[in-house]
Amino acid sequence: MKPERPALTILALAGGLLFLLPVLYSIWLSFQTAHAYYSGGLEFTLGNYGNAIGQYHFLRYLLNSLIVSGVGTVAGLSVATAAAFAFARFRFPGGNFLFAATVATLMIPSHITLIPNYLTLAQAGLLDSYAGLILPAVGNGFAAFFLRQYIRGIPRALDEAAYMDGATPLKVLWRVIVPIARPAILSMGLFIFLGEWNSYIWPLVAINNDDLFTLQIGLTRLYKLNAGEGLIDWPLVMAASTISLLPVIAGFALVERHLVRDITAGALK
Repeated sequence: MKPERPALTILALAGGLLFLLPVLYSIWLSFQTAHAYYSGGLEFTLGNYGNAIGQYHFLRYLLNSLIVSGVGTVAGLSVATAAAFAFARFRFPGGNFLFAATVATLMIPSHITLIPNYLTLAQAGLLDSYAGLILPAVGNGFAAFFLRQYIRGIPRALDEAAYMDGATPLKVLWRVIVPIARPAILSMGLFIFLGEWNSYIWPLVAINNDDLFTLQIGLTRLYKLNAGEGLIDWPLVMAASTISLLPVIAGFALVERHLVRDITAGALK
């Protein structure tokens, strides 16, 4: 099937390629040797990936990042969805104040919370643990605000019909609200996951145990390695960076398919 507007198609492909060039160059560079990179030659190798996985323990860092990002995303989405449902559907004393406080957290830079979070988790004995890495991500004011606005657009008649059938608020949330709000929930899930996956400052502060380092901390350690004569082994760094991209690309492809399908189905309805 020929495109209706070939000029726009070519322009879109050119724009996409332009944005992908840094990624493609990084992947290409990851297959070069350090000597070839600094001498300007071409010498392909798979050794960079083998060194990153075997010698520098990037499989362990990858597993840590998957655990922290995955559990943090599920926990953050669960709390945000429940809070959004409460703010959107129930009237209770102090509800407006609590919602305003939730929105106000969006104006607080994340770096300001580093010391309070560190002191709190230190007193609880949760530093140098998965819990210490995950707990600060559970409370996400932006996700709660975004989902609350989405849920407010869902007709209350659906809730009332479920209540008349004997459903509890939890059943209404799970069987009525969550299926309808799935595009918004998936969007926030991707947002939270990417934030946790790319997090650097908090893991750097909260973790001293090498076995709990995430990918971002592992990547910074590679900058201290020398390829010879005090030079950074950039092909090795690019190989490790490519490894860190793979789960994100796979997750985005999976979520994007469901997201587009749900949005299209909602539009048709």
